[in-house]
Amino acid sequence: MGFARYLTLIWPGMPWLWLRGSFVGLVLALAFALAVDVAVFTTWIWSELVDFRLSLALWTGTAVVWLIATVSALTGFPPPIPHGRDAATDALFVKARDAYLARDWLAAETKLRALLDLSPTDGEAQLLLGTLLRRVGRLDEAATALETLSRSDTGAPWLPTIAKELERIASARRPAAAGDLASLPMTRDHGDPARDAVVQDRAA
Repeated sequence: MGFARYLTLIWPGMPWLWLRGSFVGLVLALAFALAVDVAVFTTWIWSELVDFRLSLALWTGTAVVWLIATVSALTGFPPPIPHGRDAATDALFVKARDAYLARDWLAAETKLRALLDLSPTDGEAQLLLGTLLRRVGRLDEAATALETLSRSDTGAPWLPTIAKELERIASARRPAAAGDLASLPMTRDHGDPARDAVVQDRAA
């Protein structure tokens, strides 16, 4: 697997696109593909319409872009995503869990996000973060985090718990929606007293 990771260096932008799903990596990979296509067309397909010096300049520019992108990728090559916890991530999780149990939501969230930066596939940490977001009332963020986890391989062991959390989020949303609907008839029936008084004066 280590050798396969380094094969992504062949194409600029691919290390970050393939290994991290980076949008910047996608843009760079597409831009390089376009540059190669233009160079190929001007060399072998439109060779009679394009001057040889222009074609050579295109290939030179493409090679320079490839060299710069490859060197940049080597200096900042994304490390492999860890599976499981090491001592550092395990200590972070324990601190995040303790902060959660102490209802120190800010400290718990900060430590969980730091843990997920180090280990993005930690399903237990993602689940705890989603639960925390629900507890503090950030229901949309919580639902998004939990639904994303449920669709990933790391969420498979936690599917029953994720389903219960999503049910709690749905239950928390229902009373607010019912309250909003209940207030509409009151507004419509009673109207604005000041406005009604003006209408009655004019009618008289």
